[in-house]
Amino acid sequence: MFPPVRKIFAIGDIHGCNNKLSSLLGRLPVDNDEDIIVFLGDYINRGPDSRKVLDTLLHIRATCNQVVFLKGNHEQALLDYAATGDVETLHMLRTMGVEATAASYGSSVRMIRDLSCMPPEHQDFLQTLKFSFVAGNYLFTHADIDEEKLALAKTRTDAPQSQRYAEASLLASRRLAREDFCLTGQIIVFGHVPFETPLVMTDRIGIDTGAVYGNFLTAVELPDLRFYHA
Repeated sequence: MFPPVRKIFAIGDIHGCNNKLSSLLGRLPVDNDEDIIVFLGDYINRGPDSRKVLDTLLHIRATCNQVVFLKGNHEQALLDYAATGDVETLHMLRTMGVEATAASYGSSVRMIRDLSCMPPEHQDFLQTLKFSFVAGNYLFTHADIDEEKLALAKTRTDAPQSQRYAEASLLASRRLAREDFCLTGQIIVFGHVPFETPLVMTDRIGIDTGAVYGNFLTAVELPDLRFYHA
């Protein structure tokens, strides 16, 4: 049996769409003292306002008692490049729209190397993102989980390079789990894979609805399974 949880609001991939984020937050009936807000990652890249998004998230952290910020594959790639300077990672970041993030800071991609274009509070925010979060029977993670991802997760070590590789692989995969795969009664709430409308299954809820591609930014209220869009 899982313990009861308070009301939880989970928010999908934002990708620099601060106007949609602000509009969505204004529609959520959140009790800042009692409710939990979980952001599923991918705050940056592609959209025009990554800097404003991080400012908004920091404001939410300062005004709500319990907010959880998960790491997306876009944040992981940026942190990997900042840590290693690997040219292949930079190439990948360019395909992920990192130029838009740099431009939101009035900078160029060259300054992304050590995150020096970002204020210290934004750097600290990115460095402290969580990989997953559990509340009651809900497991929140950026990408869906399947057998292979679980096996990879179990091989994680304390070695920074190995841990970065494992997390990058887990966060970046767009493969959905088989319908018969189940995590002992838990319901997985994830983003990363954009759907036209939220995906709702017995044990999975997918809430990336492609905000940066012109569709809605989506939040889900749990356990009532009520959706909000902006």
